[in-house]
Amino acid sequence: MTSKQRAFLRGQANGLEPILHAGKGGISSTLIKQADDALTARELIKGRVLESAPETAREMAEKLSSETGSEVVSVIGRTFVLYRRNEKEPRIMLPR
Repeated sequence: MTSKQRAFLRGQANGLEPILHAGKGGISSTLIKQADDALTARELIKGRVLESAPETAREMAEKLSSETGSEVVSVIGRTFVLYRRNEKEPRIMLPR
């Protein structure tokens, strides 16, 4: 993913509310399933890592990314953004 595409996705994610919340339980199979389903439906999702979480937002985003086959767009503070293109019905057209 190019820096221009990443910047475009950050702009798209700016108005999104976090739909994933990782807490003291860390990353569970339920959270991975939620993220996978949301990425299939939306392509771009925002998540938040609570203060009680055992890992940092960067670590959680990287783990979720590898488990769901998505890319980490950004991590700012305790908030992260993930993107995965829906091959059947793409909603977001990335700039070249």
